[in-house]
Amino acid sequence: MILRFDDMFVPDGDDARRWAEEELSNQRYAEAKPTWFDLLARDIARFIADLFNSDNTANVGPSALIIVSVLIFAALVTVLIIWGRPRRPSAVRRLHGGLLGAEDDRSAAQLRADADRAAKAEDWDEATILRFRALARGLLERDLIDPTPGATAQGIAREVGMVFPAETASVRAAAVSFDDVRYLRHPASPQSYAQLAAADDRLSALRPEAVPA
Repeated sequence: MILRFDDMFVPDGDDARRWAEEELSNQRYAEAKPTWFDLLARDIARFIADLFNSDNTANVGPSALIIVSVLIFAALVTVLIIWGRPRRPSAVRRLHGGLLGAEDDRSAAQLRADADRAAKAEDWDEATILRFRALARGLLERDLIDPTPGATAQGIAREVGMVFPAETASVRAAAVSFDDVRYLRHPASPQSYAQLAAADDRLSALRPEAVPA
């Protein structure tokens, strides 16, 4: 039941609880939850802060506190080496869903397989679209690029060029082939598809170079 006072609606207890449950069930609250790494980092930060408060410093001594801090830091480095850095929630969400103008949940491997089938059927337009999406999806799955929502093929090519400078020209050409087919309705050819597939194959085998310290 809803009680009305002048022009303001005031929900009773049942309605207020139901509205709160409906609001909290929204996906954005689940996405905003901290990861295990966030919780671990928070707890460690609190632990270190407690160690260095005035009472504990007097009881334990500065040398012991430094040793404990070094051990905690070493443990964090070990965790990062073993499990890798936590993936950003936004990147995880973009692994599946909208990509280059289409809602598509296929993995890079699935997209490549479908592109190969289209190529065998000599449907070069479909093969080109699917193979470029496979290229982008594969880099997303490896967390090598982080395009903004709605990123274009050329925008993805620019990101790839920053990770693999030697492939800048080939990925830009692949993006042009995608745009020609997808938006300009220019037919693809066996040659243009072969160049795109070769670029995708090379990128799949490449690893980013370590940045000198």
